[in-house]
Amino acid sequence: MMNKILSALLAGSIFGVGLSLSAMVDPNKIINFLDITGHWDPSLLFVLGGAVMVTLVSYRFIFAQGKPVFDNEFQLPGAFKIDAKLLIGSSLFGIGWGLVGYCPGPVVASLGFGFEEPLIVVGSLLAGMLLHKALVKA
Repeated sequence: MMNKILSALLAGSIFGVGLSLSAMVDPNKIINFLDITGHWDPSLLFVLGGAVMVTLVSYRFIFAQGKPVFDNEFQLPGAFKIDAKLLIGSSLFGIGWGLVGYCPGPVVASLGFGFEEPLIVVGSLLAGMLLHKALVKA
């Protein structure tokens, strides 16, 4: 259990440093990337491309091991259908990301800088998750 926690801490730390170095924690960087008709900043394509390349190379080796290092089986999604719930949820996510320039990973990494805006975004994320939980029960 401790190895699992330490590996998650290490992976999260690497992810957070990568987000900071690539300026993905700066909402202006994201908004400028999404603004293809104005002040478009294509540099985020290198971050995305790097992530895709690492994934393409590493997944083959990882899955060849048969199971994760600190678990009994890989935790893979079981649902593959595209339905209204997925389309509405991804649309809302995209709208929120485009409006504020933060998605969940970078906004959590941004908390370490001590700014007020990431706290508001994280609070809003939590409120949205609680609202969803309340609506799903109904």
